[in-house]
Amino acid sequence: MQIPVPKIMQRRFKRPMGQGPWRYVRHPERLRRYTLVTPMRAGGAAFPSMLFEIRAARRSIEFEIYILRADRIGEEFRDALVERARAGVAVRLLYDAVGSLGLADSFLEPLRAAGGKVAIFHPVAPWRRRVGSSGKWSLNQRDHKKILVVDERVGFTGGLNLGLEYVAKEDGGAGWLDWHVRVEGPAVHELAQSFQRTWTKTTGEILPEPLLPGPALGRNVLGTQVVDNTALRSRWRMHRAYLHAIAAAQHDISILNAYFIPGLSLRRAFRKAAARGVSVRVIVPSDSDVKAVRHASRYLYRRLIKAGIRIFEWPESMMHAKAGIIDGVWSTIGSYNLDHRSLVHNLEVALVCIDVPLAAILQAEFERELAQCQEVTLAQLDALTHWERFKDWFWYQLRSQL
Repeated sequence: MQIPVPKIMQRRFKRPMGQGPWRYVRHPERLRRYTLVTPMRAGGAAFPSMLFEIRAARRSIEFEIYILRADRIGEEFRDALVERARAGVAVRLLYDAVGSLGLADSFLEPLRAAGGKVAIFHPVAPWRRRVGSSGKWSLNQRDHKKILVVDERVGFTGGLNLGLEYVAKEDGGAGWLDWHVRVEGPAVHELAQSFQRTWTKTTGEILPEPLLPGPALGRNVLGTQVVDNTALRSRWRMHRAYLHAIAAAQHDISILNAYFIPGLSLRRAFRKAAARGVSVRVIVPSDSDVKAVRHASRYLYRRLIKAGIRIFEWPESMMHAKAGIIDGVWSTIGSYNLDHRSLVHNLEVALVCIDVPLAAILQAEFERELAQCQEVTLAQLDALTHWERFKDWFWYQLRSQL
């Protein structure tokens, strides 16, 4: 039984914009207090924590994922969900049809047989939409969110999908770099709401309003907000959050982004920040899993570097993180890429935090990642063959569809 939360714990901030740490967010009143945020690096840290919470579930599990693979990791999560469903826990799993393309229906049949509910977001074949689903079918709009909420008490979000890619090479995986977060406290309510919006959009089932958790035990962040774009009116929320924070930056902007093709407004914001002396550093993959995105991204490097933005390539396996830290105060981790697809087509979610100690942890991790990277120089770009430059230009013209 969940204890009712006193009204004082439900309050959000009511501070004027432009003062202190609040200057980095457009709407400080939307920040929640009493939330514990624990950052996790790659699947080696996140997967065990997620599985632990799933296996400890007593009432409900809400899981929204873009890529679900039928490999060792997928099987481990599926089996944990099946066991909880058999125990009477309300299990709902929502995955994206394109992200999980090739996943056989039989893979999740044990979960359905155990009483769990499974939904597919925008099936590739429109006739496969289940009875009772709502909304128009769309091949281009994808559910790119990654949300796990257990018992409306603890939540997870970030960039991790379910697959061996995110497992260390020594453990049989590909060793992809990604960042994820574990969330406890009132902000879990917003993660649950985000899941429910997409679940209702996909299945037509209207779920009860999730309970608001009480304050989390531990060192709470100063303020946090879950930003998603499921509703049409919120389509540009994360984009505006980035633009506002970049405009407020005074010292440092540190970005990790897997699919980095910023539009004109973001490029202008980065350029203005660099012009006023802000250090702008961006970590991108050196070898993307989506080759076309790699080319389209590289097409922008020359103008970004000339504007004072420093680009660093992660030299190991795929760098899949979507995170940012600004001035050691503002930070974000989520599914949101700085590209046209995340801005216009995909459903995305991210956690935005105002907290100096949390930002310090993330900044230190950023510096460790940066130490392994190689900086892109104009000389390197000049050395590209004409064929490589043509591919960069060609895929950049198709950036809206990547």
